[in-house]
Amino acid sequence: MRAGFVVYFAAFVLAHPCGADAAEPIRPLIVAHRGLLLHAPENTPANFRACLELRLGFEFDVQRTQDGQLVCLHDDTVDRTTDGTGKITELTLAEIRRLDAGSWFDPKFAGEPVPTIEEVMQLIGEYRRHDVLIAVDLKAEGVEQEVVRLAERYDVWQRLLFIGRTISEPAVRERIKAASPKAQTATVANNADEFSRSLASPHSDCVYFRYLPSKEQMTAVKDAGKRSFIAGAVIGGNVPEHWNQAAEVGIDGILTDYPLELRAMLKSRRKH
Repeated sequence: MRAGFVVYFAAFVLAHPCGADAAEPIRPLIVAHRGLLLHAPENTPANFRACLELRLGFEFDVQRTQDGQLVCLHDDTVDRTTDGTGKITELTLAEIRRLDAGSWFDPKFAGEPVPTIEEVMQLIGEYRRHDVLIAVDLKAEGVEQEVVRLAERYDVWQRLLFIGRTISEPAVRERIKAASPKAQTATVANNADEFSRSLASPHSDCVYFRYLPSKEQMTAVKDAGKRSFIAGAVIGGNVPEHWNQAAEVGIDGILTDYPLELRAMLKSRRKH
């Protein structure tokens, strides 16, 4: 597995070098959706480590097992991304840890495990000097305090943005803030009509756009002392014209399936 990872990682670096100019932070911050999901098995340690080595942020998902442990999987079942079957809530951590989460993507990744959320936090903590944004997609209910405590234990809270159920459920945002007032939360604005409500949302530090905002709206976000994040169909694909528009208005973070292509565009934009 590790030999295969080295091959993939070498390909990343050769195609997208991190030279001296990589030390200068590129804005907006890039968040790789479920990691480099087009290049490595999603939500796995190999994937997330590759992101961090490339100075990219990533988004990861939080689920709870039958025995109450927190693991990183996107779906409600293990069927699509492992060699096993069954609902996560009906499997124990030990059962999930025996699964192969890499071979479905490519035999070179055979043996990649499903990571626990603690392992993800620990990994992020190993790269604390990197200027990255990590989006935490809370899918399971009632996990807020546990996830926040793990973020504090590994001193990575300042790079995390809580999304998923956070963006649409005020009670989730309130529980996150109760666990730690410094934890960063987001509220969704699906369209321009929802912008004012999202901006004024209590217990929220960030407007989560699902549309391309105007310059005036971005000014309002900054004047409110909040951050901005954009995700969804309008921005997630290989859409340079939309990426450029988001960068033009000053978006703080972009979630995309094409993080390497987005970074290449932003670097080219900066040079010109």
